[in-house]
Amino acid sequence: MLGLEEILEKYIDANLQQIIISDARAKNGASKVRIRPILLKNQLAYQCTQTVAAKELHSNHDKGQICSLISEYMQTQFKQLQLQHQAVLVNVLVSKKGKMTIKCKESSDTKVKQRDLSHNRQKNYILNPQQKVEFLVDLGVMSQNGKIINSRYDKFRQINRFLEFIEDVLPHFKTDEEITIIDFGCGKSYLTFAMYHYLKELKGLDVRIIGLDLKTDVIDKCNKLSQKYGYNKLNFYQGDIASYNEVTKVDMVVSLHACDTATDLAIAKAVKWQATVILSVPCCQHELNTQIANEVLAPVLSYGIIKERIAALVTDGLRAEMLNGVGYESQILEFVEMEHTPKNLLIRAVKTKDKPKVTPGVTACMDFLHVNPMLRKLLSQQESIDNEKEFN
Repeated sequence: MLGLEEILEKYIDANLQQIIISDARAKNGASKVRIRPILLKNQLAYQCTQTVAAKELHSNHDKGQICSLISEYMQTQFKQLQLQHQAVLVNVLVSKKGKMTIKCKESSDTKVKQRDLSHNRQKNYILNPQQKVEFLVDLGVMSQNGKIINSRYDKFRQINRFLEFIEDVLPHFKTDEEITIIDFGCGKSYLTFAMYHYLKELKGLDVRIIGLDLKTDVIDKCNKLSQKYGYNKLNFYQGDIASYNEVTKVDMVVSLHACDTATDLAIAKAVKWQATVILSVPCCQHELNTQIANEVLAPVLSYGIIKERIAALVTDGLRAEMLNGVGYESQILEFVEMEHTPKNLLIRAVKTKDKPKVTPGVTACMDFLHVNPMLRKLLSQQESIDNEKEFN
């Protein structure tokens, strides 16, 4: 097992994506540090951004300096580090007694992107902000002359960030045949239209997308827009996640801002279909908030807002682990906050050919917190049905 210094020496290079250092040991000073590679006068350097109160302080360093600075941070000021590299994801935790635990995981991304390291680089969006896109005009993101409306730039960035997630998983699909995608709880369908435009118009793929929502008026409007643009294989239907059984093969399931256990229903449906990719931005994780209990944590859980946040994080962490246990490789990634929810975590799960990875301690974690998530019940039911079919 490599130590921290060896990891920094090996992975701090031009293919480093970022390093996030957090969980400060003291209230004074920096609360968070972000490090990324940049080019200064055609020389590779590393920009360190410290968050101190409401300010951000920037400094640039060479490799030796940044390695020394990171080591000092982890020895004296912080307890957590995450290093994201095109080849590996590294998590470092420091206990109260100063013991350092390091976990390394190979990156699941099969396509390495060429990164722009220029100091003042312009953001390269998948959708060109200077090119008029009809659905963005009708959805109020662009003006009639093809310019992003200032007050809607956050929505434009969110759409592009979502498309980056789509771009990352494209290598997992068979692009020489129809790709079927279902968007549960599609709502106004900003991202649904963006997916179709990107995959069909920009990438030239044979794609079929189905949007599903409970609101009839929203579905009617989306279908009219789809017909207006000639999006023949983008269709919207009124219905709920649990009862939808109109297809038997699905390549990707998208579930954005599905409330509480609706997210579990969408994930379970995706697993039943053996979907290649699952993208989910959960919200309103109320279920475990009513269950979670622990004598040791009782003083902390007595504060409603703290209990709510802990329950939400536990909910999504267990969802990711349960997906690992049924043959997926899961990640929890940062996403842009949505209009419907301040939650900004995205669960991305990709079907693997490897044996399911059941993480030791998941059941013990549930028992420790006295929780029994809906997804656990749904997946257990599916497993029972599958076992019966195999037996018969």
